[in-house]
Amino acid sequence: MIEETFDDTELLDDVDETILLQDKFEHFRVVADKGQGLLRVDKFLTNHLEKISRNRIQEAADAGSLYANGKAVKSNYKVKPDDIITIELDYPKQELKIIAQDIPLNIVYEDEDLIVINKPAGMVVHPGYGNYSGTMVNALAWHMKDNPMFAANDPRPGLVHRIDKDTTGLLVVAKNEFAKTHLASQFFHKTSQRTYVAVAWGVPPDGEGTITGYIGRNLTDRRLMHIFDSEDKGKWAVTHYKVLEDLGYVSVVECKLETGRTHQIRISFKYIGYPLFNDSTYGGDSILRGTTFTKYKQFVQNAFAICPRQALHAKTLGFVHPRTGEFMQFESEIPADMLALISKWRAYLGAREEE
Repeated sequence: MIEETFDDTELLDDVDETILLQDKFEHFRVVADKGQGLLRVDKFLTNHLEKISRNRIQEAADAGSLYANGKAVKSNYKVKPDDIITIELDYPKQELKIIAQDIPLNIVYEDEDLIVINKPAGMVVHPGYGNYSGTMVNALAWHMKDNPMFAANDPRPGLVHRIDKDTTGLLVVAKNEFAKTHLASQFFHKTSQRTYVAVAWGVPPDGEGTITGYIGRNLTDRRLMHIFDSEDKGKWAVTHYKVLEDLGYVSVVECKLETGRTHQIRISFKYIGYPLFNDSTYGGDSILRGTTFTKYKQFVQNAFAICPRQALHAKTLGFVHPRTGEFMQFESEIPADMLALISKWRAYLGAREEE
């Protein structure tokens, strides 16, 4: 069974779907397993789609928005092996309005159309389940509370891309619909430029390379992403990388994205066997390289404590200004926790070479 969801959280991370930010529907696609027994489609979908009620599915079927293999079906349609089931649902009513909160923002640049923010680690970009306050959007709602053009309670106010909670770095936010449309188009057509810096376990061979594959939801845990070798299970992703510094058991790498899939860099480096340092989601929070000596194990634990998150930073961001047509390039310094981590590994490598 294959699931593809385009909801109000995932689209922000998937630049190929950025234009859909203008839509007001959730889009789901589920492919039945080859061993799927005959089962009503409404029951089938409630088994596979989280937080979607059977009643909502039946309403979609009545509205002609439920499809099996491209043809509209009713909710009593019996799903068969290899069926491709797609459904469009109106967004449910928001559980709460976005509350403006006086939270400091590290603003790199701002004008009448857009704002560029250097996001710290630990800050969620947008409110969602378990994170209803303290997010960047809550802070933006406060910062722009006097701007009538900024719709704070739009499901995705001004956002055309996002980065993970524990990833640091640069984000651009539109302050009006004109800017949002133009910026979203750039992310969709891959004309924006983004460079990341990361610390990975091990040293990828040849010093540079390109990681490709189809990124989709993990088939056993939808909270995780996975790289597949087939386009029917995910979306094409391209990550270029270059080793900036070989630190023995870890390396500092630069990553340039052609696409912007959910967790793209993190899952790509896991895929080639070099998970990002201290990435608890994808196995980087274990000792993956080095010795079995107790002293080394303690050193790595201390390194984890210095940078208690995945070591990933969105360092540069480039795009064409929607109003002036000028290409704008921004750069943010590597944050203190990652700098301390890199320095610690440099010292370890230096001491080892002197032995």
